[in-house]
Amino acid sequence: MTMKKCFLAILLSFMFLSTAVAQEFRCAVSVNYQKLMTTTQSYESSDKKVFDNMKQALEDFINSRKWTALDIAQQERLDCSMSIILNERTSATDFKGQISIQLRRPVFNSNYTSGLFNYIESNDFAFSYNDSQPLDFDPNTFYGNLSSTVAYYLHVMLGLYFDSFAPNGGEPFFDMARTICQTAENSGFKGWRSTESQKARYWFMENHTNSAYVGLHQAYYLYHRMGLDMMTKDQPQARQNIIAALQAIEQVHKARANLLSVQQFMDVKIAEINSIFTPAPAEEQQQVYQLVKEISPVNAPKLKNFAQK
Repeated sequence: MTMKKCFLAILLSFMFLSTAVAQEFRCAVSVNYQKLMTTTQSYESSDKKVFDNMKQALEDFINSRKWTALDIAQQERLDCSMSIILNERTSATDFKGQISIQLRRPVFNSNYTSGLFNYIESNDFAFSYNDSQPLDFDPNTFYGNLSSTVAYYLHVMLGLYFDSFAPNGGEPFFDMARTICQTAENSGFKGWRSTESQKARYWFMENHTNSAYVGLHQAYYLYHRMGLDMMTKDQPQARQNIIAALQAIEQVHKARANLLSVQQFMDVKIAEINSIFTPAPAEEQQQVYQLVKEISPVNAPKLKNFAQK
């Protein structure tokens, strides 16, 4: 599906009348440097300006740049947050730490927002940041690990978001994430290669561009557009569509167990699934429990009341 069609799907979904054009993201950024203040590493109060500038540079990079060819209205911007947790400073411009990302999606005809993505990387996110050099990005050029990593996750979020509104709507954005990953894999920085870890950045991209896991795309659409967005119109049918989404996830799990994207989906959605099906008939609760038990045994105890019905 073309990006233009993706936008039309979102336009129809929300039925917005505004023609105001904005960038794609409304992202709150934080830079946490508390650990640098409590370790033996060199730290001066004047360094706070560096971290404040880093935060501002990231917010400008994410929120002021045009990431797609789509015209996104102000109220359609993706609501997300990103935190950089600094654990180590190896030089004046070199840092190590974690990156944490959260993405939320509005639900049609309600004030409710549903979590789409909630992920924290491991502690080996290394990057350079220089106050005097603005963050830059090109998918085919590696300018730095900070800008490439952030851009990668922005495209993952775009992919998930658009998948939730239209069948395979996120395809072009996952393809761009793949290009970013391929460009960065020879940079020498950790996190880009499949051989490094089952939680390497490579795997989110691979999971959503591998045709064997097409059920991932189906699940996001069934769960959100045909499930959550239908809750105020037809709750029984909406719940059945969410069960169909879990069945699609189950098929992906059977194709390959312990996929990073499947784990992420279940971790984000388990509390919401519990809330949705608590008032449902016992047979639906049992069906959901068995699906979750198969897909994500670690999350099954959170539905223990369903198992007793």
